[in-house]
Amino acid sequence: MNTTPSTTTPSTTTPSTTTPSTTTPSTTTPSTALINARVFDGDRTLEATTVVFDDTGILAVGGDAPADAQVVDAAGGTLLPGLIDAHVHTNVESLALALRFGVTTELEMQGTHTADNRAHITDDDTVADVRSSGFGITPPGGHPSELFPEGFQPGPPPGAAKPSGPAPLMPFSTTPEEAVAFIPQLVERGLDYIKFMVDDGSVEGHPGLPMLDQATLNAGVAEAKRHGKLTVAHALTVEATRMAIEAGIDGLVHLFMDGPHDDEIIALIRDSGAFVVPCVVLNASVMGITGDRLADDPRVAGRLDEAWMKTLRSSFNHYPQGSITDVLDSVRALYDAGVDILAGTDASMPVPFLGGLAHGASVHHELQYLVQAGLTPAQALRAATSTTARRFGLTDRGRIAEGLRADLLLVDGDPTTTISDTLNTRAVWRRGTRLTAA
Repeated sequence: MNTTPSTTTPSTTTPSTTTPSTTTPSTTTPSTALINARVFDGDRTLEATTVVFDDTGILAVGGDAPADAQVVDAAGGTLLPGLIDAHVHTNVESLALALRFGVTTELEMQGTHTADNRAHITDDDTVADVRSSGFGITPPGGHPSELFPEGFQPGPPPGAAKPSGPAPLMPFSTTPEEAVAFIPQLVERGLDYIKFMVDDGSVEGHPGLPMLDQATLNAGVAEAKRHGKLTVAHALTVEATRMAIEAGIDGLVHLFMDGPHDDEIIALIRDSGAFVVPCVVLNASVMGITGDRLADDPRVAGRLDEAWMKTLRSSFNHYPQGSITDVLDSVRALYDAGVDILAGTDASMPVPFLGGLAHGASVHHELQYLVQAGLTPAQALRAATSTTARRFGLTDRGRIAEGLRADLLLVDGDPTTTISDTLNTRAVWRRGTRLTAA
């Protein structure tokens, strides 16, 4: 959520939304041939043990290493697609941290990294790539305003680079007309999907928060779909989940935690075709469960600074009456029903009141929780690679196949049988560029 990994940091590549041309090797950089690897392609373990790639993408899977390639012997290791975290709040420093853990793409669910404001990230192979919802549709004073203490100013840490581009659009909405009017403005800003907050504050210890009503939610989702945009919902209760599904949401980026599931809610989600990003690590934190176990792992501690370690050892602790067993049982019921499960964390900033989570590291913790819920290690790995790429339309990543981006993670051991082996980082590549040790 383990063999002893090297303490050096791998590297990864920045994905694009279109499949790169890989018919001929790059003329600017030599190709890399990774040999003697166990290759998990995002869906299954292949018979092929050689993968050839360069900065244009994956050139070949299987066959012999080209004579002029730089050869990397991966004996004893497993090559995975770069991992995708399907729920974060991030900045450049956090994207760099994520990459050190083999997370090559983060999907931002509230933040500034829309298409009009991420040129500095797209071609930077020292950080994970990013997609973003911009800011979610919520009423004035609605979630997530209750999470922050008075006077708290979210944003980059002191001394960090400030975001470029225009100020973010804050789509506060209390009526269907307001929600509908914001959709084209959000689309114009270059967001990748549209997020709706459906939260009355009961789980966060602030019952009675202003919340989108059903009519406003319905109208906003319908308008987003009219513009061809994927829609996702923040919903932490069974009732909020029902509202989102009734509105026709494409995906739930949280799993309800206010009680056990029943057959009705599982069937409702299944029949809608929506995916679920359960963020079990977040639910655990909200229940007061810290990330101590992860922080105690030397493979994690060696890559986090003091602020992140302090954050990881903390928790939200707003809903101690919750049951992590109920959450895990719901994950298993959804998966068994055929619902697509995606791996996400809700990692954000290194502050203790948003604790229990850390960029990159918590993806591995989430994979361990998914296995604890009853998924096989291979099924959990799909949740952090091919399934997420498919559901978010990231057609150029999430798998190891000719023509796709060379976003790759090499680990010691076999995470298809022992999921904690994902932390045994040997190397990371982003767009075929190997990440050097931090």
